[in-house]
Amino acid sequence: MKITVSDRASKWFHADMGLEDGRGVRFYGKVYGKTPVHDGFSLALTPDDHPKNPYAVTEKDGITYFVQQGDAWFFKGYDLGIDYDPQIDGPKYDYIENGEL
Repeated sequence: MKITVSDRASKWFHADMGLEDGRGVRFYGKVYGKTPVHDGFSLALTPDDHPKNPYAVTEKDGITYFVQQGDAWFFKGYDLGIDYDPQIDGPKYDYIENGEL
C-alpha cells in the first residue's frame, strides 16, 4: 500500500489541523459510514506522532502519514490518494486498486 498526499492536501493538514514538522497523521477504518470501497465503514484520521508497526507510511512536507498494521484490513488491495477538495474545504480520499491480496 502507498499513501500519496498532494501539495494542496499537505497545506490543508498544516493549516487546518495545525500540524508542524515532525508531527504525524494516522488513518484508520471506523464503524459506520461509507466509502467507495466499504459499506458500513468510513475513513477516520487522528493526529499521531509515533507510528508503531506501520502497514504504510509516507512523509510529505515534514508530516508523517501512516496506517498501522492493525488497520491493514481497511486498505487491503488499495493505495490511498489524498487531495484537497475546495467544495468541502477538506481532504478528499481516492482508493486506487493496487492488486494486493
